Amino acid sequence: MSTTAIRDTTTMLRRNLRHMQRFPMMSIGTIGMPVLMMLLFVHVFGGSLDTTIPGGASYVDYLVPGILVMAVGAGAAWTSVNINTDMGEGIIARFRTMAISRYSVLTGQALSSLLNTALTLALVIGVALLNGFRPSAGPADWLAAAGLLLLIAFAFTWLGIAFGMGAKTVAGANSSALPLQFLPFVSSAFVPTDSMSSGLVWFAGHQPFTPITDTLRGLLVGTPVGDSGYWAVGWCLVLSAVGYARSRVLFDRDPSR
Repeated sequence: MSTTAIRDTTTMLRRNLRHMQRFPMMSIGTIGMPVLMMLLFVHVFGGSLDTTIPGGASYVDYLVPGILVMAVGAGAAWTSVNINTDMGEGIIARFRTMAISRYSVLTGQALSSLLNTALTLALVIGVALLNGFRPSAGPADWLAAAGLLLLIAFAFTWLGIAFGMGAKTVAGANSSALPLQFLPFVSSAFVPTDSMSSGLVWFAGHQPFTPITDTLRGLLVGTPVGDSGYWAVGWCLVLSAVGYARSRVLFDRDPSR
């Protein structure tokens, strides 16, 4: 990356961070949703769901990795809405005509989203620890878990940018990102997949959220990972490539179309 591109990306990053300060409710929402889901499932449904967890493990230990993945999805929805708002106000069209590094607009948005997601994850982990989450991870496991979360956030961020640029309205942008927040419900995030009906077992086992959650759970609480790690990394790389390529195509398209 050239010096000009780095400078322009830094400028766009500062702009987006200031935007977050002026309109904090979206950031609060990305934190509040996963925290509320965690509290709901731990304190309302946890007593019943404890019996579904193999080996008699604590339900909160089983649940938190899935909540972390859901928090990353909530961050992607924030990204989608944020960039769609800029498009609706004509700012993206203006940036296209300015003498700046062409893709610094997208890169700055991605970096601000990653920082927002990192803050969200730190706060969610803090609330989880207060509610009984007791990870068994050592320093190397925490490092690997942080790397996986960063990779997930990178993939979901670029998908969120693509969703936001492809939507006609803010509501459409938010709706486009909903699968990233709610597909975890049909995965191993909340209950083991073998407790689901036969049709859902197949779907849950072949969608990206199950291997991602299983890998994160294995790193944090020591459950078996198997080949889930390879699938998790593979899914993240594929989703990153799709989101990044789609974002560039949409950024380059004729605004009059």
